[in-house]
Amino acid sequence: MVSTGALRAHLLAAGLAGPVATTREVSLRSYRLFAARDPRALIGIDPEGPWGQRDLIELMARKCGVSADPGHTSGRDVIDPDLTVAALGAFAERLGAAARRGEPVLFGTGHPHRLLGFYAALADALSAAGCAVLAPAQGRCVDILTRFGLRTHNLAYVRGVALVRPAGPERPGCEPGAHTHSPLPVRVALDAAADAGGPLPQLVIGDHGWVCGAGQLGFEAIGLADTDDPAPFVGEAEGRVSVVVPLDDAVRAAYYRPLIRYVLNRACLSR
Repeated sequence: MVSTGALRAHLLAAGLAGPVATTREVSLRSYRLFAARDPRALIGIDPEGPWGQRDLIELMARKCGVSADPGHTSGRDVIDPDLTVAALGAFAERLGAAARRGEPVLFGTGHPHRLLGFYAALADALSAAGCAVLAPAQGRCVDILTRFGLRTHNLAYVRGVALVRPAGPERPGCEPGAHTHSPLPVRVALDAAADAGGPLPQLVIGDHGWVCGAGQLGFEAIGLADTDDPAPFVGEAEGRVSVVVPLDDAVRAAYYRPLIRYVLNRACLSR
């Protein structure tokens, strides 16, 4: 069991909250792109409000703890660990409700090299509690626009968690999947689930386009997001995403393990 105090200390020590590796410059660039309605920053959310850059800074200050001063333009960004702890509590509460109800769930990540283990542990726990962990569109091709142009990826599932891999033969020693912000994979997965006539997820759990894309389509979604990803927080503010946990989403995979124990304990899913 991880106490709230121990979790808070770990968040700061591991760089998951407090001063994080994401820079203010990178975050502000994302806010500018979102304000300009650039798909690279929207990642599946179609915002209803105007959401100018100043609006986004104010939102991210409330939700993450970043500086609310538009004149603060450089240095490391900051996440308030108390906001992270509170959001993890809400995240755990929703997981616990899914377990009690036996809801079908869908997991997906655009950060498989960092967050796969976190989501996989939650998927294992929900499966053991009687939830169907869905895996629609296994192996389906998804064309994703990357900085190198349009690239074909394959949708894959590892320990119940969806991710994408570049099409072609696998190479030994490669990462488990590709980093992506695209909402296309979750759209493909949800379309496939609907076409198959099987169960649809009552909860989507993940990050990036998985959360935003699912929420935009009307599926309940919860997940994690960094200071340079305003889209999930806008989705939460507009009621299309249920819970967003602010934290650095690119630290060492092992640093998320105490979060697994904390969430599973709070959700009454500890094994």
